Amino acid sequence: MSPSIRTLLFNFSGILLLIGAALYLSKLVFAPYLFALGAAGIAVCYLTTPVKHMAVRQRRLQTFNVIAGLLMVVASVFMFKRQNEWILCLTIAAILQLYTTFVGREKS
Repeated sequence: MSPSIRTLLFNFSGILLLIGAALYLSKLVFAPYLFALGAAGIAVCYLTTPVKHMAVRQRRLQTFNVIAGLLMVVASVFMFKRQNEWILCLTIAAILQLYTTFVGREKS
């Protein structure tokens, strides 16, 4: 997957994820579907990122991103089951993404 397509997919999936989470709070029926599409898109972006030429530290951070993407998919499963554990999974995923963002920006 080319980097520009991955970026486009990631941005669109992030918007779907946010809209799905916001609409879920207002009890709309199609909100989990939007959230699941967004979570799947983000997970695909993380899983298809090439890691062959990354440093060890970058690979470790990419692993955290993959875990965060999979946690978002698990959160969507909890949304479909109408369980509130989706909030916990999404919070952990957000913390992992924040960590990778700030640690990844530091110079080695």
